[in-house]
Amino acid sequence: MLNKWLFKHIDNSALIIFRIFFGLLCFIESVGAISTGWVKRVFIDPEFTFSFIGFEWLQPLPGNGMYWYFSIMGVFALGIMLGYKYRLSILGFTVLWSATYFMQKSSYNNHYYLLMLISSIMVFMPANRYASIDAKQNPKLKSYAMPQWCKWVFVLQLFIVYTYASVAKLYPDWLNTSVMELLMKSKQNYMLVGELLQQKWVHYVLSYGGILFDGLIIPLLLFKNTRKWAFITAIFFHLFNSFVFQIGIFPYLALAFTVFFFKPKTIQQLFFKKKGFYELNEVIIPKYKTPLIAIFSFYFLIQIGLPLRHHFIKDDVLWTEEGHRHSWRMMLRAKSGRTTYTIENKATGKSYTVNLDDYLTVKQKRLASAKPDAIWQFSQRLKEQFKKDGQDISVYVNCKVSVNGKPYKQFINPDVDLANVPWNYFKHNHWILPSK
Repeated sequence: MLNKWLFKHIDNSALIIFRIFFGLLCFIESVGAISTGWVKRVFIDPEFTFSFIGFEWLQPLPGNGMYWYFSIMGVFALGIMLGYKYRLSILGFTVLWSATYFMQKSSYNNHYYLLMLISSIMVFMPANRYASIDAKQNPKLKSYAMPQWCKWVFVLQLFIVYTYASVAKLYPDWLNTSVMELLMKSKQNYMLVGELLQQKWVHYVLSYGGILFDGLIIPLLLFKNTRKWAFITAIFFHLFNSFVFQIGIFPYLALAFTVFFFKPKTIQQLFFKKKGFYELNEVIIPKYKTPLIAIFSFYFLIQIGLPLRHHFIKDDVLWTEEGHRHSWRMMLRAKSGRTTYTIENKATGKSYTVNLDDYLTVKQKRLASAKPDAIWQFSQRLKEQFKKDGQDISVYVNCKVSVNGKPYKQFINPDVDLANVPWNYFKHNHWILPSK
């Protein structure tokens, strides 16, 4: 029964148009990163990048290499959009974007993570079977159909993202709108809407509207009677986020996903009027069904499990940050830190305070002042740099952190030598002090 449902063939118009939208957005992301100066600020200006722990070997290319890197990504994105050497193009983009993601986290964004996941999923998709250069060059490739699982993989992925995003907002600082008030305070100079965004009633609408939208949008899009209104709401929601929060391509990528919720006939008539419509509903079970089901089953178990891991780590994730990333905890809190690093020479006993401006950019200083993994990584880097000069040092960090505008509290144990303690990947790091 499951095989028949997964491998029943349906019209592929939604996947084809999504491939075109996705490729275009990836191209805009790649080229835009260069033209807006993001590549320069994040990869070229810093002396080094805060990569994900375990990926320290991933560092930016020297000189102007990262400009070429993102240009190549843009070429791969065009290949995706045009359906030219699709498998190579999507695989190339996925590898390069994944490396970009793991290479730095001073500009961490949940949307960058989602883009990596969707790119990986698209590797498995027969998305070049129509309206592609590949299909034009090889007519045998042309098809109007796709297995039904191709649609439901995207639906399930989105359901996981939005559901966790909704549930994560159910905590006091979000419910009393203090988080939204802080987020909107930086928008008070926006033309036309700046003053409106400071109103308390607007904060309540945005806070509770965010919970309801994230929690209900996927079910409402799935049902015919609510689909149209859900789609109109999604347009308003994502365009508002694009304007107010300026979060790149994500709002438009989120809208592109909606093609999988409409009837295939509707998508075909909107975008591919000359395309034949597939309605045979054949069930074609491929030889590779077992590994395919195994791969996606394992993938979705990870997707469901990762956002839950912070429940098994001591203390509150809003404070410790342990288990925060990859959990769809999007724009949930405002956090700032006041931090000093003190180096002590073990041989002489002499100590002095590090001038962070000598090592870090402005954005990196914010990261290394409030995020425990970055604080630990910077301590390790200081140790390695001094080791090259033949000095054995200890690094002590005096860090106080404010969450959601609350008073600053001691975050890091100042008596622990962070240069000489290991990082715990799956459990609480004892040198992060309790939140209470």
